[in-house]
Amino acid sequence: MLNQSLKIKLLVLGAIIFSFNTISAQEEDNLGTEVVNIVKPYSPTISDAFKVKENPLMNDSTNTQKKEVNYSIFSVPVASTFTPSKGKATSVEKAKPLKLYDNYATFGIGNYTNVLAEFYSNFEISRTDNFGLFFKHNSSQGGIKDILLDDKFYDTQLEGNYTSRQKDLNYAMSAGIKHQLFNWYGLNSLYNTAPPEIINSIEAKHSYFSGFAEGSLMMEDSYFEKGTASISYLGDSFSSSEFNIKVKPEFAFDVLDFPLKIEVDVDYLSGNFKRDYSNTSAIKYGFLNAGIIPSYDYSTEDLSVSVGFGAYVSLNAEESETNFYVYPKIEVSYRLVDELLIVYGGIDGSLEQNSYNNFKEENPFVSPTLLIQPTNELYNGFAGLKGKLSNAIGYNVRASYAKEDDKALFISNYYKGQSTSNEGYENGNSFTVVYDDHETISFFGELIFEVSTNFNLGINGTYNSYEIKYEIEPWNLPTIEANLFTTFNITEKFYGGASLFFVGERNDLFSSSIGTLSDIKVITLDSYFDANAHIGYRFNKQLSIFVKGSNLFGDNYQKWANYKVQGIQGMLGASYKFDW
Repeated sequence: MLNQSLKIKLLVLGAIIFSFNTISAQEEDNLGTEVVNIVKPYSPTISDAFKVKENPLMNDSTNTQKKEVNYSIFSVPVASTFTPSKGKATSVEKAKPLKLYDNYATFGIGNYTNVLAEFYSNFEISRTDNFGLFFKHNSSQGGIKDILLDDKFYDTQLEGNYTSRQKDLNYAMSAGIKHQLFNWYGLNSLYNTAPPEIINSIEAKHSYFSGFAEGSLMMEDSYFEKGTASISYLGDSFSSSEFNIKVKPEFAFDVLDFPLKIEVDVDYLSGNFKRDYSNTSAIKYGFLNAGIIPSYDYSTEDLSVSVGFGAYVSLNAEESETNFYVYPKIEVSYRLVDELLIVYGGIDGSLEQNSYNNFKEENPFVSPTLLIQPTNELYNGFAGLKGKLSNAIGYNVRASYAKEDDKALFISNYYKGQSTSNEGYENGNSFTVVYDDHETISFFGELIFEVSTNFNLGINGTYNSYEIKYEIEPWNLPTIEANLFTTFNITEKFYGGASLFFVGERNDLFSSSIGTLSDIKVITLDSYFDANAHIGYRFNKQLSIFVKGSNLFGDNYQKWANYKVQGIQGMLGASYKFDW
């Protein structure tokens, strides 16, 4: 029945195809020219689909029948005296949460009448807001052997801060003051035979007073990501003064699915010195450096790339000069072998705003007669490898090449001769700043051993090669520097740490305009080692005592020309944590 119906359908279909071919052949024999006018667009239609409601016929001729299975269980009595006890789950001891204290006080005293005092207190105003107060004092009454002038010093600072952590907004404010006192005690050997009235006339003491206020802001879900602003003041006992204002906002956008970050850098510096070292005129300086640093950041699981540049304008208010600078900002990091090997490199540059405050922090024996100007770091290219040799050993090696214009160098002021009318810094016992164009090749290596939470060890070293344009030597810059440091917990109660650092030879200059001393003489400062160590004991979570040792080799080396450091220093102290 089905086969007959199928045959009929095939015959009808063949007739239709034959008729269509015949008509087409006739039309092809007489092709004419027609004009077709399209009056509306073609709108295709699709008829509704319908479901074929037919079920296949199942013709299963095989019939299977389950076979009945008969089985039985034979119970065998067993004689036993064993009575199992009820199981008990193993208990897991909860670790007690670490108790954190909001306040601490530290006090220590040692030889050379060295005193260390620290105090910090935090006050919780609300669940999101806190106020903190910090005080620190470090001083010494001196006592270095074989020096002619007083070498005491003290450094005291007081700071307050306020922080607030909201859902979409975090901000912090802080302000503080600092008072420092030092002595220009580094007289050269010519004063060993000076008459007492000359030595007694030298007023080597000088002091600094500084203050600052700063704030920071961070926002979520905003083009403005974060920003900082600060204002600072520095004055000294010679009527010098300096103001510094810094503003650094950061913005973030998405451009073509790439994150674009824009940093703005504004740095205003203004200051004056009462007179220069030749006592001919006063020194005034003022700079406004403003820059914009856009950058694109891209990262995957193994690759991290940041590409941008920095464009700066520098206005010299005193000289009425304006300079423009452009710096590259490129950094690439690629993970070659998981955490074992990471390759990184890049090139960048910057306009560094030098200041009286920064110079005295690095060298407290500078004279209040400095020439202040920014340093132009044209570029600094670097490349390196870092990673982990094992779970406990990390490494980092890097090579770099930098070119800088107007790099600041510390150098001894020239000797004016012995006179009771000299200022305290005019006896060849202070330092000034000179500027030179530098090219520096550096190699750096570091190993970090994190054996356990109770012991870690680190070692690093740097080698520098300098090429300068105008000066005789790269004054007071060492070729080699190295550091070794460790922290450890001997027991739960005993803890300690140690550090050893090495600084290679440096060169300074002795010059004078007095008679036969007018010749310039290069002075080589010896390299030196310095070792420091401390050990402490915790009586409980709040109270601990410590012993510190500094310059354990006892070498009165010179970090700066004619400035010997204190010998072996020891300090005994205690620290106490508490809540109000």
